[in-house]
Amino acid sequence: MKIIGYTTGVYDLFHVGHLNLLTKARAECDYLIVGVTSDALSLSRKGKAPIIPQEERMEIVRELRCVDEVVIQDNMNKFEAWEKCRFHRMFVGDDWKDSPSWIALEEQFSAVGVEIVYFPYTAHTSSTHLREVLDLLVASSVGPHG
Repeated sequence: MKIIGYTTGVYDLFHVGHLNLLTKARAECDYLIVGVTSDALSLSRKGKAPIIPQEERMEIVRELRCVDEVVIQDNMNKFEAWEKCRFHRMFVGDDWKDSPSWIALEEQFSAVGVEIVYFPYTAHTSSTHLREVLDLLVASSVGPHG
């Protein structure tokens, strides 16, 4: 049986943490589908739009050897994603492990034979941290006259 894997993310300011997660995910399945979070969903959840537009983020992810298919993630309903993609394994960072929402998802997915696989979160590199540094650089380079 061909094992289909699935993972999601914004993938803004693509970095080694993203690459590590996708490479590890692909090693655990035969076919990897990646849901790239839409600009609108990211804005509604984080209060900021990604720096890199969604079509460009999708293109970056699509070009990786470890990725077989890219889809847009326009809502947070992981079970709806399963209904569309019918994956066997879902990969997520271990920063979500044991959270109430993921415990509930584990139960829901277990009923349909989907395994949730947690990978170590790359704490030293994150898009949020990179964006904070960029924001500070931009703010410090803008003088009193803009």
